[in-house]
Amino acid sequence: MKKFTLLLFTLTISTFIFAQRDSLILNNGDVIVGDFKSMDKGVVTIEPPYSDSDFKIEWEGIKEMYITQRYSITLNDGQRYSGTFTSTDDGKILIKDEDGTERIVDPNQIVYLNSVDDSFSSRLYANIDFGYSLTKANNQQQLNANFRIGYIADMWSLDLYYNSLFTTQDGVEDIRRNDGGIGYRYFLPADWYLSADLTWLSNTEQSLDLRTNGKIGIGNYIIHSNTAYWGLGAGGAFNNEDFGLTSSEGTDSAYNRQSFEGYIGTELNLYDIGDLNLFTNLTAYPSFTESGRWRADFRFDAKYDDFLIKDFYIRLGYTLNYDNRPAEPGKEIDYVLTTGFGWEW
Repeated sequence: MKKFTLLLFTLTISTFIFAQRDSLILNNGDVIVGDFKSMDKGVVTIEPPYSDSDFKIEWEGIKEMYITQRYSITLNDGQRYSGTFTSTDDGKILIKDEDGTERIVDPNQIVYLNSVDDSFSSRLYANIDFGYSLTKANNQQQLNANFRIGYIADMWSLDLYYNSLFTTQDGVEDIRRNDGGIGYRYFLPADWYLSADLTWLSNTEQSLDLRTNGKIGIGNYIIHSNTAYWGLGAGGAFNNEDFGLTSSEGTDSAYNRQSFEGYIGTELNLYDIGDLNLFTNLTAYPSFTESGRWRADFRFDAKYDDFLIKDFYIRLGYTLNYDNRPAEPGKEIDYVLTTGFGWEW
């Protein structure tokens, strides 16, 4: 009698847990029960009731899912839903939108999931890293810092970043480089989006006190999957530049330059290379008001996530800015190569 009572109690508790929480069945037969939080870039985040830490699981490692909450769902064709999803008997995923429509898709068609009822902080992402080097020769020291924070809503996203580099060395002037920006995306059907960006840059190499660039445009994700995304964008921009120059006689002067520009850019992110994440961006700016002038910005980041401590990473970054008509002759290019150790949330 006692054994029967214990068995009944165990089955009741198990049923209660599974009824109240989401459950995942992995390809190896393991079952994970908890609160399904999100899926992004092929990685699922779930919080089990028996752990203070979230579990991260590869999306392709999940065989079946039984979810109780409502989610913001994005497919690789750009279609977006707000509703529930669950596995079907044939290995597909059934999506039930809150407006009553239903759609059956392959699991690899889903590229983003996030709980609609989650708090504001659950939609935030952020990372910060620092790097420092010291060379005995000429007492050279270099410090670099990089910071990014963003928010993803159902139909739009907002991204803010700032990067800084400062170098000192005996016998030469200090070198500094700062850049940052804020970007807004409004998502349209078929993976199109509207964009608005404001960026700024200052560097001593090109005597650039401050370049402020505001641009608006439209873009499309040519590839959008759980392993990579590749997008193209184009539009118009207004460029305002303040220069501080030093003549051969040692006197300082300053002037301002403004121009209207077009822009065309491409962005590629590969994030299914083990623990390595590769990102590259190239944007060209042909000027409409300065005949024959054009600029280009290039960025490459390699980030290794699984580094000793959870949520910490090491990063290698390269940034290049080109201007075929710089303020000072012979200084068309400014580039920087940095390394850093950081934390992401």
